[in-house]
Amino acid sequence: MAFLPGDGRCVICDSYVRPCSLVRICDECNYGSYQGRCVICGGPGVSEAYYCKECTIMEKDRDGCPKIVNLGSAKTDLFYERKKFGHKKN
Repeated sequence: MAFLPGDGRCVICDSYVRPCSLVRICDECNYGSYQGRCVICGGPGVSEAYYCKECTIMEKDRDGCPKIVNLGSAKTDLFYERKKFGHKKN
């Protein structure tokens, strides 16, 4: 496990309020060109990433690697956005 550089906001809910628990990611997500990159935007990390107090209380910090969790929800959101507008995947 490695610590994840971020931009000061919660990696789950994007809140800047009450950072609580330091984020850790798996070694596979922190390898090669991804090392030291922000999990949210992919840019260079400028500060440590934290889970906010609310996400820690709801135990969202225990769901697994935040990069994989966020990627899964982004793909799901993209699927429903395309479906809503009637776009077909080529």
